[in-house]
Amino acid sequence: MSSTRSPGAGRSGPGTALITGASSGIGRATAHLYAERGWSLALCARGREGLEDVADECRRRGAGDVAVKPVDVADGTEVQKTVTETVEQFGRIDVCVHSAAVMSYGTFLDTPAEVFDHAISVDLIGAANVARSVLSVYRDQGHGHLVVIGSLLGRIAVPWMGTYVTAKWGLRGLTRTLQQEMQQYPGIHVSSVAPGAVRTPIYEQAATVVGRAGSPPPPVTTPEVIARAVDRVVRKPQRERDADAVFGYVNKVAAAGYTLVPAVFDRLVGPLMWRFGISREPKDDAEGNVFRSRSPYRQ
Repeated sequence: MSSTRSPGAGRSGPGTALITGASSGIGRATAHLYAERGWSLALCARGREGLEDVADECRRRGAGDVAVKPVDVADGTEVQKTVTETVEQFGRIDVCVHSAAVMSYGTFLDTPAEVFDHAISVDLIGAANVARSVLSVYRDQGHGHLVVIGSLLGRIAVPWMGTYVTAKWGLRGLTRTLQQEMQQYPGIHVSSVAPGAVRTPIYEQAATVVGRAGSPPPPVTTPEVIARAVDRVVRKPQRERDADAVFGYVNKVAAAGYTLVPAVFDRLVGPLMWRFGISREPKDDAEGNVFRSRSPYRQ
């Protein structure tokens, strides 16, 4: 495969990518893509075991140096330490893909406050921690690209996922603010890739108080599709990108319905969400992976 141009660095060839949420889903698929391009990788997530598995996969796919960095993005001190160590080890960070996230299912009133608060800390404050540390590095080195994995749920709201919706709306606002503030640095780019439903472990690992697990509502895409969207936005920087043409159309229709006919949207979204966005299989109420990691690839 051809090499990706290091964004804003004035050089071609493999660079260095720091990826959060790298132990599964979109982060894992993105790590695979950059490994195949020969990039050096700093793989970040809370669980070391899952990261070690992905690191081995990346080495087999042709990655340069691969570093495993267990980190909780909700802890700003841990994030800063991880970013500093990455720069010391690799000399620079060309691309940072932030995909770390957790989910919770339940009405706002039924969701335990500690679950709501910590999920927001991971999904929103975690993104702020990563952006703060990485963009400071970019400002010093004069180049770099931060890609934030957003969501259709940063444009619309649905019941039983208020925690995730709240975080993703906040994340979209944070990303747009960063884009505005980084305009004064020509070599620095901030982008968002906003998918709809993606076939990843986040749904089954989510916290729940509805007696069932979550389920990705159709249409559902794969993490590899999102990784390719990340690659395209790095190659040709833009503010926000949908996964592909099909999902871009679905996202735009959903967002238009939410904005233009909110009463109709609100009447339909509850039954549709319960039918297609919640698993049919019973599941005991649980905290899922909100407070601690669970590797989906180890039996």
